[in-house]
Amino acid sequence: MGKAHPRAGAGRALTENGKSTAGRVCVGAIAGSFGVRGEVRLKSFCAEPAAIAEYAPLATEDGTHSFSLTITRPIKGGFAARLSGVATKEQADALRGTRLYAERDRLPALPDDEYYHADLIGLEVLDTGGKALGRVRAVLNHGAGDLLEVAGPGLKDTVLVPFTRAIVPTVDLMAGRVIVDPPEGLFPS
Repeated sequence: MGKAHPRAGAGRALTENGKSTAGRVCVGAIAGSFGVRGEVRLKSFCAEPAAIAEYAPLATEDGTHSFSLTITRPIKGGFAARLSGVATKEQADALRGTRLYAERDRLPALPDDEYYHADLIGLEVLDTGGKALGRVRAVLNHGAGDLLEVAGPGLKDTVLVPFTRAIVPTVDLMAGRVIVDPPEGLFPS
């Protein structure tokens, strides 16, 4: 299978923040203030973390605020950055937890067989016989490759499906579905 991309850029990656909002894709979040001069701690969800600056202006989830972005330096777990309109530590602290979204058309096009997480989340999951198994709730990566988290009726818990060509032979974004050929016992009978 191809790769699942977090929110932006190229390479493998994560999940839940990857939800799309009206033509926008979550590319990062503000973790709080950095220093006393209005800089923020920025977490990038991009495969190439510094690429987040290329997708500006970035907007809040509700679209009410938009920011230009300047990365000032790398720090542990992300970047120190300046956002337009944020001049004090208090303003930066007030933005803690804010997710930042880029317009989808500002993101790079992906090669065939590669997908943004936002495009996979919510897709219907069918087995090779056409039986509905659930929907993709999230795309996870704990270091050994991408996993589709599938939730649905009849499932006591979510099921983690390895996102490989052998197990997920078909991703049909137009039809809103993925076809899986899970190993025996992965889904209840």
